[in-house]
Amino acid sequence: MRIGWLCSCCLCFSLVSSAMKHSLQYLVTASSGVLNIPEFMGVMLLDGIQMAYCDSNNRILELRQDWVKKILENNTQLFEMYTRHCFVIQPSTFGARMSSLKEQFQQSGGVHILQMIEGCEWDENTGEATGILRYGYDGEDLVEFDLKTLMWTAVKAEAEVTKQKWDTDKRRTQNNENLLKNMYPKWLKLYLSYGNSSLQRTVLPSVSLLQKSPSSPISCHATGFYPHRAMMFWRKDGEEIHEGVDPGEILPNNDGTVQMSVDLNVSSVTPADWSRYECVFQLSEDAIITKLDTKVIRTNWGKTQIKMPSDMTITIIIIIFVVVVLVAAVAFVVYKKKTETHRSRVPVSERQSGHQSVTGLTLIDHH
Repeated sequence: MRIGWLCSCCLCFSLVSSAMKHSLQYLVTASSGVLNIPEFMGVMLLDGIQMAYCDSNNRILELRQDWVKKILENNTQLFEMYTRHCFVIQPSTFGARMSSLKEQFQQSGGVHILQMIEGCEWDENTGEATGILRYGYDGEDLVEFDLKTLMWTAVKAEAEVTKQKWDTDKRRTQNNENLLKNMYPKWLKLYLSYGNSSLQRTVLPSVSLLQKSPSSPISCHATGFYPHRAMMFWRKDGEEIHEGVDPGEILPNNDGTVQMSVDLNVSSVTPADWSRYECVFQLSEDAIITKLDTKVIRTNWGKTQIKMPSDMTITIIIIIFVVVVLVAAVAFVVYKKKTETHRSRVPVSERQSGHQSVTGLTLIDHH
């Protein structure tokens, strides 16, 4: 079961955007039988950047961008609508749909995930807006709404029953059409008017070459860049290559930036040919090129690291040394005192004769 269906769909939907295209997405996940995960979660994204988040556990609509707060401060009805959808309408609706699907597929228990992605993409040049509404169940596509026919499309045969059932709900169909054709494009333009300056900024990443072990692929990793519309690839002799290359997903960072990586299998590359390879990160017109060089690869294998003692370690060593010296000094003083006491008890005649009686033994004094 691929629970990450929604994430992959989100990336596909947002990555098709060019510099003049923008996307608004609402991502919803409902779960059943999953421990330590809210039964309902909702996320709102603009051009792949998280604007707001809510779930059934914290029951708080979290606004993730300052400009989003300004929007909802000036549009209280919009804020009330999102709050109602987050904590009343959507949890109830998705709970009912989850129960219906479990009954349809004859599932009495276990872990089940129902996911939805809806929203629109708007081309700033042509003015064309394209809506999307899609459902996935247990990690696989289920049904998709067709705006041309205003009908649902069953992505797999098992979803035909769901399609026919949802097609008969005319009120829901009209609501979907209005949202996808009118409301979402309208809201998208409103959000852009507030957040465009923030969304248009460009932040270049930190790029590193990483390798887990001598036999592992070399990963070219870029982190801390924005926006997410970036290209990253390996090339040999100036030409992009695909054989032996494994591109990774674009993943979000906590600060609103993103990260990505692309791996190169070097098992068949001779050391003499390493200089012919380079990793290229490209964001708009900016490019960062990193040559494949053993000197710049960051790894924790094959290197013996000699760690200098810290200040705390040095302090502890000094204290231990002082204590040992003091103990030795005290022991010596005690020993001398005992010796002197014993000598004072020996008869004068014996001391003068040059002999010492110690613990029953007679020692000859050679001095």
